[in-house]
Amino acid sequence: MFSEGQLLFAVLFFIAFVAVMIFSYRKDIKLHKQYYKGSLWILIAFFIFIGLLFVIKSLLKAKV
Repeated sequence: MFSEGQLLFAVLFFIAFVAVMIFSYRKDIKLHKQYYKGSLWILIAFFIFIGLLFVIKSLLKAKV
């Protein structure tokens, strides 16, 4: 499906991308703590909402 060169490029690109993302995050960590304080609660609420949707879907599917 993919040639050996394409797979090698994909692996190297992924490693470089992750390294740059980690470097950028560490560089801006003070700004993240200042501007995104409390965003963890929004993420938790989002996952709870998605979980509730799955529960409702499974309950409605079981009744039909």
